[in-house]
Amino acid sequence: MAPGYRRHAAAALAAALLALAGCTTLAPAYQQPESAVPSTFPAAAATATAAQQRLMPAETPWQDYFTDARLRKLIAIALENNRDLRVAVLQIEKARAAYRIQRAALLPTLSAGGSGTATRTPAGLSSSGAATVSHEYTATLGTSSYELDLFGRVRSLKDAALASYLNTEAARRAAQITLVANVASAYLAWASDRALERLAQGTLASQQASYEITRGSAALGTASAVDVKQAEQSVAAAQGDVARYAAQVAQDENALALLLGAPVPVELAPPAGVEAVTAVAAGKEIDAGLPSTVLLARPDVVEAEQTLRGADADIGAARAALFPTITLTAAGGTASAGLSSLFKAGTGYWSFAPSVNLPIFDGGALRASLESAKVAQRIAVAQYQKAVQNAFKEVADALAVRATMADRRTAQQRLVASAQAAYELSLARYRAGVESYTTVLTSQRSWYSAQQDDISLQLAWQDNLVTLYQVLGGGA
Repeated sequence: MAPGYRRHAAAALAAALLALAGCTTLAPAYQQPESAVPSTFPAAAATATAAQQRLMPAETPWQDYFTDARLRKLIAIALENNRDLRVAVLQIEKARAAYRIQRAALLPTLSAGGSGTATRTPAGLSSSGAATVSHEYTATLGTSSYELDLFGRVRSLKDAALASYLNTEAARRAAQITLVANVASAYLAWASDRALERLAQGTLASQQASYEITRGSAALGTASAVDVKQAEQSVAAAQGDVARYAAQVAQDENALALLLGAPVPVELAPPAGVEAVTAVAAGKEIDAGLPSTVLLARPDVVEAEQTLRGADADIGAARAALFPTITLTAAGGTASAGLSSLFKAGTGYWSFAPSVNLPIFDGGALRASLESAKVAQRIAVAQYQKAVQNAFKEVADALAVRATMADRRTAQQRLVASAQAAYELSLARYRAGVESYTTVLTSQRSWYSAQQDDISLQLAWQDNLVTLYQVLGGGA
């Protein structure tokens, strides 16, 4: 066989091996699992309204979704300073670096080096009977331990690293959405507790005035000692509420400061009342008439999907480990006894050392690794479906609350108005001498309780908007 023909055949074989190394993988083709949830949300029809503009949280930046100026500034501070989010961002950088390291294994490494040695041989060991000094200089360019990826093992490991990177990015986005929602909820809770504190302070002032009037009436003989003690009990109860809500307001501020990663600026404190906080722009409503497939864009679902893709890649790597691996080591350069003649003609040298490793007997370890990878893939499928089902439940629950919120608020407002009217009527009857003071206190407490419930319901209404932002995969 002619030398030229052999060279061409070797070159063709090398090209074929490199082409095969660049495109072959034994990983299973990715198939998105069935989501195992209904195609629409059960409360979608009930919550659809003729709003001026529909909102889709996943497509709406948080700056547009949350329109309260103070709240937006607080969220910006949290995104800048929160330590948990900072860790999530650093984890992304770490995963990106790991992916780049694994991707680099697809290409041969190339390194250059040079060396020089000088050796003195004493006269007693020299063949010439005299001490000699010899020099050797080399300049080398080569690659070491490059694996021809014939069966896609290295490529599968690269795909697994990429899935891990994208998984981490999804986790960071989920952490950001959670942080934004937590800041909004903490801000609304702070506003609600300030409203409850203000209500308690107003009730205390009213109870104190009633107590003074009742004590004066008792001195004139128109009120009993029992009336005085009952009025005194109401004052003590209101004082306890004021102290309790003052503590809650302080705790709310501390909780918000932890989320911000910095002290809460005084000028960004919420007003004393949730009704004064605009969480979502007026005239806008959540678009509840959405297919459940929107859940597939939720960060936690994306994270589960990337975990599944990584499990598929691990199967490919485990399968490829059952086949032979070919590793190439090559080097070339020049060598001479004198530095001045290092790059002259005739000083070149080269080495080429391919090696093949064929697994024959390993006690079943490689097969067990493949089975383990397959089981891990099935686990990832189940976890993905669970993530979708959990997302569906969270959205359905939030929409169910949203569907009844308008009726609950209307009913509560009627209850507050009715309780106030009952109190005013009982007070007038008491002053007319036809009603006991116990009835007055009972109706006053009912009115106070109804106002507290109204504030709590306003918080639940606004907090539901925050929940919908979060469970529908709020925008960045």
